[in-house]
Amino acid sequence: MSVFESLDVDRIGICQACLSFVSMPLADGDLKSAKREARKMAPILWDEGLAEPALAALRRAAAERIDGADRALADLEDNAGRSATARAIVLELAAQQARRARARIRLVEEARERMPPFLPEWN
Repeated sequence: MSVFESLDVDRIGICQACLSFVSMPLADGDLKSAKREARKMAPILWDEGLAEPALAALRRAAAERIDGADRALADLEDNAGRSATARAIVLELAAQQARRARARIRLVEEARERMPPFLPEWN
């Protein structure tokens, strides 16, 4: 089990548009830009709703004695949204967002291929 496994991008109250500044370069394979954006966005997302679910997830992980959870929790408690742990969480959530966006695009493309020919403007 991952330290961040219980965090789900669609279930925590963070700005999806803000997170897209990280997920878009990540989806393009530009890890350097994604990390740079995560550094910028982590404190903002932290203040906008990431703090509570992140701390709760790390507390659960620490209680379950998941490797690294104690260190990650201490990092969050000491450095909040400016911590390396917060940046790692933002990168994980951005990766989730990017994967789900790709899946949605594939679904739309498949649906368009199956549209009946009498609706050409939808194809």
